[in-house]
Amino acid sequence: MNNNNISIQDRSKLFAVRAIKAYTELNKRHFDDAGKVLAKQFLRASTSIGANLAEGEFAQSKADFISKYSIALKEASETRYWIDIMIRSEIISENKFSSMIDEINIIIRILISTIKKLKDK
Repeated sequence: MNNNNISIQDRSKLFAVRAIKAYTELNKRHFDDAGKVLAKQFLRASTSIGANLAEGEFAQSKADFISKYSIALKEASETRYWIDIMIRSEIISENKFSSMIDEINIIIRILISTIKKLKDK
């Protein structure tokens, strides 16, 4: 998913699909309650990124658009946090999630850049 020509909306959708597939795989394992909660938090945050970008598409104002993108950025940051926690608690391996870490970092950079440009106008 290193295509630089892909829109942030499509990139976030593709990331959400990957997250859903990862969650499905995680769910096949028998987790304790903590593992289940972490996996659900990861799923919720990772799918919320694109949902907020979709809401931004029909924003009522520039401020509303920036707000939706800012919420998407927060969700992307939270997604990165849950991945890190799952790796550190050995629920997932860093090797299996390294490409997702790379992709969420790209999404975060794009969102930061977009928000900054909009605020500077």
